[in-house]
Amino acid sequence: MPAADELIAIQVTIADRSYRLKIHPEEEAFVRQVIKNLNQKILEFKTLYAGKDMQDYVAMCLIYYATQPGQMQSTDSLQPQLSAIESLLDLALQQ
Repeated sequence: MPAADELIAIQVTIADRSYRLKIHPEEEAFVRQVIKNLNQKILEFKTLYAGKDMQDYVAMCLIYYATQPGQMQSTDSLQPQLSAIESLLDLALQQ
């Protein structure tokens, strides 16, 4: 397992909230693409269901990805990234 000093810090925004993540440099492009896809899906729900709050859109996005396994790559190879994103979304839902 790589040492913690091999991690880089990046700033990402999910559902209008900023988060600081520590990831391996080779994962940066992938993580940023996943975040972009999440934000696009949230925006899609905001367009379809105007008048809801951001927590509703994040929840809809989680439900969508949980029920559409073909929309993402194999969860075996993505488990660490998905866990990090899930934790961030959990934090957003709690606030």
